[in-house]
Amino acid sequence: MNRNFSFIILTFNEQIHLPRLLKSIKKLNARVFILDSGSTDETQKIAQDYGAEVKQNPFINHPRQWDFALKNFKVETPWTIGLDADQTVTPELFEMLINFKDEDHSDINGIYFNRKNFFQGSWIRFGTFYPFYLLKMFRTGIGFSDLNENMDHRFIVPGKTKIWKKGWILEENLKENDIAFWKAKHERYSDLVAQEEVERMLKLRMQSLKPNLLGSPDEKRAWLKQLWWKLPLGLRPYLYFGYRIFFKLGILEGSTGIKFHYLQGFWFRRLVDKKIKVILKDRPLNL
Repeated sequence: MNRNFSFIILTFNEQIHLPRLLKSIKKLNARVFILDSGSTDETQKIAQDYGAEVKQNPFINHPRQWDFALKNFKVETPWTIGLDADQTVTPELFEMLINFKDEDHSDINGIYFNRKNFFQGSWIRFGTFYPFYLLKMFRTGIGFSDLNENMDHRFIVPGKTKIWKKGWILEENLKENDIAFWKAKHERYSDLVAQEEVERMLKLRMQSLKPNLLGSPDEKRAWLKQLWWKLPLGLRPYLYFGYRIFFKLGILEGSTGIKFHYLQGFWFRRLVDKKIKVILKDRPLNL
């Protein structure tokens, strides 16, 4: 059994994704812990057949689900890797992990993997989506879930981190090939994001990370979020979509990629702003 790291995976009706992920990590011979939120398909059977330890927890949002997972699984390895069920480990990342030794990384507490995001079979290479570094590997007991987010989830570690630029994970949610599924999912997400932004206006939520444009990938994103919150509601989706399509070359993606940028960078952001305005109308703020 791998003595350096273990995996934690979140699932909900992931029978289409979980076998793909488990196959990509099988030969790493690492323990796998799966936190499920009430799957009604074959997800739990697949996990048990693989030999994973499975727990159940009702889903509220991703940050809270990860917080529960980190606190309730007994991970005995010095490192933990947190993955989503629709992600897979590439051969390049596999090689880095198979050769990983804790003693070679005594000066760091976290490692960023480089994500390649796919939508309806197309790699979203432009429009701010690549390279995209995610803190996915961290020292057990030191890394924690950022509960100051309502929808976006991230792990945080104190101290030094490292970026594996060729340590790719592939992310492709095959269920999102159905646009109706994608829109229903993001309708739910828009409620979470709108409520979160209003709570930030009320100073009920604060950023866990210090915003720094020149800092770690997450510190840079925290800085960009501060800028986003200052932009005018209703106008910022147009600015953001134009930024992604033209300045960040999203227009080069092809029809599928442009559709993704429109849905994720404009349609979803505009929906969030509309819901924020409704909340503010019912509860005006003295800002």
